[in-house]
Amino acid sequence: MSAEDQKRLSGEAAAALVQPGMIVGLGTGSTAAWFVKALAARKLDIVGVPTSKATGELAASLGMKIAELGETREIDLTVDGADEIGPALALIKGGGAALLREKLVWEASKRCVVIADAAKRVPVLGKFALPIEVVAYGHKTTMARICVALSECDIGIAPRLRVKDGAPVLTDGGNVIYDAACNAIPEPALLAAALKSVTGVVEHGLFLDLAELALVGTDDGVVEVEP
Repeated sequence: MSAEDQKRLSGEAAAALVQPGMIVGLGTGSTAAWFVKALAARKLDIVGVPTSKATGELAASLGMKIAELGETREIDLTVDGADEIGPALALIKGGGAALLREKLVWEASKRCVVIADAAKRVPVLGKFALPIEVVAYGHKTTMARICVALSECDIGIAPRLRVKDGAPVLTDGGNVIYDAACNAIPEPALLAAALKSVTGVVEHGLFLDLAELALVGTDDGVVEVEP
C-alpha cells in the first residue's frame, strides 16, 4: 500500500469521528486534504475552521461551510496531519508552512486528532527538520539568536531559511520559516521553551501535549495510538 493510500485511510477514519452540528478544525497538508475530502463527502451540517488559506479554499470548493477562528463557539474537534509522531504523541508539524495557524486552532479545540501514514511514526523526534516561524523583519538576526537557543539544548546546527523559486517562503501571516535539521530532539519540551523565549520567533513546529489520539494508516488498516 502506498503512503498516499495510508493517508487516505487515516483521513477517512478521522472523518467518521465527526458528528452533525460540530465545529471542526481543518488541518493543512496532503494528509489533512484527504480528511477534508472525506468529511465533505459525508455532507454533514457542520462548520469547518481552516488552518490555512489553501485548506479553506479546498473546503469551500467542496461545499463545506467555513468560518475564521473566533467566529464560532469553541471548536469540538480538530484533525490535522504531522511530519513526525513521536512518543506520547509529541509532534513535529509545519512542513506546509501553516504551523502558527495550526497551533492556534489546535489550542482552541476541545479535542485534537492527528492523522498520518505509517512512516511518520518515529522513536525520537528530529529527523524531519523542525520548522520555526519568524517575523520577516530582521529575520537574520533572529536566526542568530535561534542558534544560541539550539546550542543551549545541545543542538549545534544552524537553521536554514526556507526558500522556493529563489524567494523566501512566506506564511499566510507574512512570516518566514527557518528549518532546523536537529537530527534528534531528546527533550522536546526544553527546546520548545528555549525557542519561544527568542524575540522574533512567532512559533515553532513542536506540538506537545495537544493530540489525544493518532489515526495511523498502515498496510493492515488504521491503527489507533494514544499518548
